[in-house]
Amino acid sequence: MALRSVAETLHQLLADVPTWGTESRNLAQAQGAILAADVCAQIDVPPLDNSAMDGYALRLSDLSAGAPLRISQRIPAGANPCALQAGTAARIFTGASIPAGADTVVAQEDCELVGDTLAVNIAPRLGQHIRPRGQDIAEGQRILLKGHRLLAADLGLLASLGVGSVQVGCRLRVALMSTGDELREPGEMLAAGQIYNSNRPMLAALIASLGAEVIDLGIVADTPQATRDALARAAATADVVISSGGVSVGEEDHVKAQVEALGSLNLWKLAIKPGKPLAYGRVAEVPFFGLPGNPVSGFVTFCLLVRPYLLKMQGATQLQSPQWAARALFDWPRAGTRQEYLRARVTPGDAGMEVEIHPQQSSGALSSVSWCNALAVIPIGKTLSRGDSVDVIFLQDIS
Repeated sequence: MALRSVAETLHQLLADVPTWGTESRNLAQAQGAILAADVCAQIDVPPLDNSAMDGYALRLSDLSAGAPLRISQRIPAGANPCALQAGTAARIFTGASIPAGADTVVAQEDCELVGDTLAVNIAPRLGQHIRPRGQDIAEGQRILLKGHRLLAADLGLLASLGVGSVQVGCRLRVALMSTGDELREPGEMLAAGQIYNSNRPMLAALIASLGAEVIDLGIVADTPQATRDALARAAATADVVISSGGVSVGEEDHVKAQVEALGSLNLWKLAIKPGKPLAYGRVAEVPFFGLPGNPVSGFVTFCLLVRPYLLKMQGATQLQSPQWAARALFDWPRAGTRQEYLRARVTPGDAGMEVEIHPQQSSGALSSVSWCNALAVIPIGKTLSRGDSVDVIFLQDIS
């Protein structure tokens, strides 16, 4: 069977994403959610001309006349000032509204009070230190687009517009199950032949980072009935089911047969390293992913293939992460038959970004993922010499 490319597989997966509903969510619960409609400003930001400095608001023509300026009022932020009297200045603070009639603000360090009048020690410019109404955002301006994933700065922006709730894609419920009698949870004692379940907390965190609810089914025993029961329970309560391990054709791997009994399954061999096996199908019409059991393989295939699927399911339009060029600080003399994603660390250099790779690239070496901040992409049939340009994907963009 020919190996499928990462691009071909992702294209097919995204073409099969089911349509999803929307809901209204207040800002406190909207982190990571996907906008279901454009957001337009209902007000100007700032809503009024305001001062960018602590200082004095005045009319420049009064200052040019050379007459002393008396302090006629004090304007803290939040106050509603009176119109500026001719020939006077107003003590004003950062963020406070500019009084009608004033057209310039002079910073307090450029002024001094002489008796009860103001002395200005510079030649100010008309309009200086005034933030005009609508300078940041104009009423009616389209601010955020449908399909945008809301991050912390977006929530602050929406709050500045007085928006208390937004229409977003419904929160996904993702059931997560681990298979393998050899697995034990962290904190338990290990017997001979057993290992700790590292995939569960890693995948749960990746799923939760997308704003989804994780339904943790724990470790499923390696029996056909236990596997079938877990899959049926997952399909009844979740919108997507993800299994870690158990989709090969070994005698103790029961996921494949039970998914097929309850729905349908495609087993794909991908031209990707780490990784290669990926299962995708339906359990009672609920999308199902079977990820490799090796932790690095599970991490990479989730980030590159499952994550875009879950994002699109919630309505996102930005599904793939940018790749950046960096200068290789390593040699890669072996041309592979699969596209490789090397655990790498990118740092700034004298001539731009530089990238080194972890010395252990095994699919079981999870320490390499914790160490790295990027994946270096080595295309099929490609070799590299130190100093060559190589594309990298930053982990912060995919995890």
